[in-house]
Amino acid sequence: MTHRLTRPRPVPNSAPSRERPRERLLTHGAHSLTNAELLAIILRTGIRGCDAVTLGQQLIEHFRGLRCLLSADSKSLLEMTGLGQAKTCELLAINELNRRALQEELQHGRALDQPERVKLYCTASIGHRKIEHCMALYLDSQFRLIESEEVSRGTLTQASVYPREIVKSALHHHAAALILAHNHPSGVTEASQADLALTRHLKNALALVDIRLLDHLIVTPTQAISLAEQGQV
Repeated sequence: MTHRLTRPRPVPNSAPSRERPRERLLTHGAHSLTNAELLAIILRTGIRGCDAVTLGQQLIEHFRGLRCLLSADSKSLLEMTGLGQAKTCELLAINELNRRALQEELQHGRALDQPERVKLYCTASIGHRKIEHCMALYLDSQFRLIESEEVSRGTLTQASVYPREIVKSALHHHAAALILAHNHPSGVTEASQADLALTRHLKNALALVDIRLLDHLIVTPTQAISLAEQGQV
């Protein structure tokens, strides 16, 4: 079902042409533009009776924030009036480039020294999923990222995670430590008893082969919480 945007509303200080945001970006820098203006540069064109800046603002409002818009899946984007395949692909590419940039930083720096980047990486990777996904970040002895893998996907309420398979993959990657992350499609970040039981079980299984479980993150589209920071790991 296609979602139609509301009747265009005037945007304060809107540009008289779609070139204006680009000119301001080159002259004053990207930081001088609003979120809607930056998005307009990606969109390039609006729709009938709605310029690119106004379209960008309405998309941000529809998805209730820039982060949720940029992490939306292709189906949700293609349902929007004004977003065809080209614009949808561009928005999806932005999120993937952001995820890869965060991954690159984790591969060259210690995960323990940049917990917020780990959270952002996991949020970008699985935070927007409509069913539960669980991923593992395999780290070397310096806590740099070796590889990240999806280890399970489940229903809207639970995922089947097998510690034995995670241990097997950790040994395959010669990992010295591991961070587990899974999303809560409900948006609730509170750990369930099943989440805590899995954390204990996996930690004990990894300890048998001398691999540390550093953290277990619970991820939503907008944030991630650390069970290690709560003393649960």
